[in-house]
Amino acid sequence: MFTGIDEVDWASLGHAYGPADDVPGLLRGLASPDPMEREVALDGMYGAVHHQGDVYDSTLACIPFLLELVARPEVQDRGCVIELLTSIGGIDLGGDDELDELDPEDEEFEDAANYAMAAAAVAAGADVFLALVGDDDREVRLAAPGALASLHQDPARVLVLLRERLTAETDREVRLALVEAVGRIALRYESLRDEIADWLGWLTGAAQDPALRLAALAQLARCAPDRLPRDVVVTVTELLDRLREAPGHGGRPAPPPGLEEMAAVARLPDLTDLAVLAELTELPEVPDQPEAVEPRPLAPTLVGQLRELREEQRAGRGSAWADDLLRTLHSALDDRVEDRIALVTAQLRSPDRDQRADAVWMCGGLVRTWRGAYDEVVRLVGAQLGDPEPRLREAAVVWLEGLFEVARPAADALAARVAADPAPWASERAGGRPGTGSALLALTRTGDARAVPALARALEEPRLDGRLGYAITHLGEAAVPLVPALRYRLGGLPLDEELGEEAGPLLLALAHLGASEALEEVLRVLRGAPAFRREWVVESSLRALTAFGPAAGEAAGDLRALLDDCSVAVVTSAARALWAVEGDAGAVLPRLRARLLAPDAAHRREAARAVGAMGRAAGAVAPELRACLSAPGVWLRVDAAVALCRATGDVRAALPVLVGAWKENRHTRVEIAGCLAELGHVPAEAAPLLRAELARARRHNVSEGTSGEHDVHHDEKLLALCRRALGHSGEESIG
Repeated sequence: MFTGIDEVDWASLGHAYGPADDVPGLLRGLASPDPMEREVALDGMYGAVHHQGDVYDSTLACIPFLLELVARPEVQDRGCVIELLTSIGGIDLGGDDELDELDPEDEEFEDAANYAMAAAAVAAGADVFLALVGDDDREVRLAAPGALASLHQDPARVLVLLRERLTAETDREVRLALVEAVGRIALRYESLRDEIADWLGWLTGAAQDPALRLAALAQLARCAPDRLPRDVVVTVTELLDRLREAPGHGGRPAPPPGLEEMAAVARLPDLTDLAVLAELTELPEVPDQPEAVEPRPLAPTLVGQLRELREEQRAGRGSAWADDLLRTLHSALDDRVEDRIALVTAQLRSPDRDQRADAVWMCGGLVRTWRGAYDEVVRLVGAQLGDPEPRLREAAVVWLEGLFEVARPAADALAARVAADPAPWASERAGGRPGTGSALLALTRTGDARAVPALARALEEPRLDGRLGYAITHLGEAAVPLVPALRYRLGGLPLDEELGEEAGPLLLALAHLGASEALEEVLRVLRGAPAFRREWVVESSLRALTAFGPAAGEAAGDLRALLDDCSVAVVTSAARALWAVEGDAGAVLPRLRARLLAPDAAHRREAARAVGAMGRAAGAVAPELRACLSAPGVWLRVDAAVALCRATGDVRAALPVLVGAWKENRHTRVEIAGCLAELGHVPAEAAPLLRAELARARRHNVSEGTSGEHDVHHDEKLLALCRRALGHSGEESIG
């Protein structure tokens, strides 16, 4: 084994952490009879040689030796090595990554070239996987179909082999891996897609095993969603019921397929594919255990930690793979929102806790991405807060936290959880690990007054979760009883380097409540702001004084002094506050006019927002605002256009900018819709934009690969503003 490994000049090659002279030791460690040695070696391969999916020259040099390892039956944990090879060789170049689109002198060219060479090298040796689909090692049989579907260059041959193996395989999860490999081949090779869809469609009705039928439905949804049966949700629900009642549920192996079924499969076209099972860290569920669990020491390697996490999550779950298939189905259904809502609703009503836990996980992507009628889904997720399993409660509350007003159907369940918890402001420990969710935070964000007593107690705690403080603004007038506690806490804060973090949420809450009785405490913070993060503390204090208006007359001297501050942001905020307190436009407009002419776009934006808050009193700076309408930055143009509308009451000059920005940058739409709603009428050019937004199924702020805690809230705000604007115009709103 490893013939020629010492002839490679490893020291001249590199990986993520420098010279690759340690790689021969890692490769030999993968073949070690010692399980810990193998785990450390695999951890090193992922951590350095294939760091975060990267391919280095040392990665390329490893490929022949990795292929040799998987071919040797005496080597243990070969399934892990197959997965590593699949990852190394399975990167498809496309779009901006195409080699002919890159400059050979650029570093990106070298990276892309490495990926291309890795794909070619693994594909050239992919015949080794053909012999592994019937290997004695179950983990090898699980990994091999995916490797073949992703890497082998003769898909017709692979499909014949996978079909034949399906007739002989008795392990349920391996059979599902074979079926998912079919779906992957269909996605890679359009010429085979119709044939594969025909076979998958047949399998959804002909297979005796409900798990196999569910797998076929999931893959059909991926490669040919238009071929799904109309009653797909009813079918899936029935299959899940059958799975719960089946003798194999609970970890026992599924019975082998009947001879009739095996013969039928053998007569079908040559098709099948791997089950790319869900990512390790995403299942929120573990079996029942005592509430108080001491955290156990973590495994010494990342690979070991992930393995332990997977084992912990799946302990006692005989059908964890069913959740994986449902995730695939949800993802493939994509914009079929009504079907996805019906499916997740059925799962949330299931007596099987595992299904309910996974349904909560799937709600995240669904509601974050798509608009829909979610009241019943939210109510059912709220019902999970009464489950004895802490992981399920934690998953439910974390999801509800991010919904804000959309979580109102779960308010009763949240209020009950808060009332039953002696310390509802503290995150629950789930599965021995600190939780991250709080029913009190979720309840507060719905605007429910039942959160107020618990918030009052939270304000007495030594440390306050800043998110709770910021959430108080969503309670509106219901939060007025909290003003004494907010004042007391703000007044007792040390004026040290932690002031900004502690005072920020308190000042914002007092500002939203217009609690001018807190003037003394706010002035104390304003005057005593430390040098560390001073600007942020002062701006937060000025925001509160602006909200207090004339009642903050005592602060006028402080505000005038701040007009000469060295920070442009502070000067602008002070001008805005002084206008709110004294109403003297002449005292502040010269300062704001100068900022509107500044070269820095950020300073001009701040000034435009301050001018907009003054309304018609700022009409004298309309020329400066109009000059900003042609600025290169879209956000400056939007802020100036909105301010111009408010300062002049005339939308004609600003309208082309608002319409253009709406189309150019979707994240400007909330601000623009707010401006149009204030006008009392919608110009003819803008009304179609609002109507189209209300008709859209996809949320306006969805971004691939990223999401923000406030995304759903901001999108719901946009919808409300669009309806309000069209309502002012006498139009019927859509949606």
